[in-house]
Amino acid sequence: MEITQHPIREQVTPIPGNSFLVKHYADPKARVNKTPNWHYHPELELVYVHGGHGRRHVGSHVSHYTDGELILIGSNLPHWGFTDRFTGNKAETVVQFSPEFPSADFLNLPEMRNVSYLFDRARNGLSFNGYTRRVMGARMEGLIDQPPLQRILTLVDILQKLAVSEEFESLNADGFHLQIATHGYDRFNDIQQFLSENFRRDIPLTEVAQVAGMTVPSFCRYFKKVTGNTFINYLTNFRIVYACKLLGDDHSAITEVAYDSGFNSQSQFNRAFRKFVGRTPSEYRADLWVGVSGSMPDEK
Repeated sequence: MEITQHPIREQVTPIPGNSFLVKHYADPKARVNKTPNWHYHPELELVYVHGGHGRRHVGSHVSHYTDGELILIGSNLPHWGFTDRFTGNKAETVVQFSPEFPSADFLNLPEMRNVSYLFDRARNGLSFNGYTRRVMGARMEGLIDQPPLQRILTLVDILQKLAVSEEFESLNADGFHLQIATHGYDRFNDIQQFLSENFRRDIPLTEVAQVAGMTVPSFCRYFKKVTGNTFINYLTNFRIVYACKLLGDDHSAITEVAYDSGFNSQSQFNRAFRKFVGRTPSEYRADLWVGVSGSMPDEK
């Protein structure tokens, strides 16, 4: 869960003859990803993860997805990679394009009003589900085999469908829009770095407030404004998301998952997990593994 001290800008370069970049990873286990985990870029990014489970870490939002993901990330919104060798997905398709795609004049046409608004909403990060994820994800996978003109027309149509879909979640709806190289963002990034290195132990408010260079009352107000949540709830959610990943990645005993995720006891872990996820850790693991493999893992 460690991240770099500051997000690193990724250089996005479309291949000659194309106005945007499409990458398709048919075998995620063979993927060599040299991009820094915690990164950003001016281009918007549309990602379809075909099956599997993993972590969403976009801006101030941290959560866990199951059975795939379709996500649109706005310009300069820091984010973490969505797949790794433990994710268990069948494939991943990534599309990166300019905030003025396909052109500034075209984007200002009345017919593109919904897409233009979609780009604005993507500043928070948008996760799509249901029919939208299933159908638009399949269309994204087909982009890699299309000729350039057909590819751009298909992408415009996909964006239009996403723009009018109601099957979405705004990931940073209650947080602020993180801006690169601002004092507010640097402070939050320092807190994220501290959390990623220390979430497994007890963290007094006085200590994390000191990391932010603030008094405890000022820190609590700041953190609530940034994330829409209290620090204690955010830390618990951070631990739960990590636990969800462990429950899917291996067959460790649930007691081990609890302690590895920063909880002091299995009973505390079970209560927090049920509150945030709506199921017990055992139920979550059983549902996840049946969905992925069609069979139950060995009981631990």
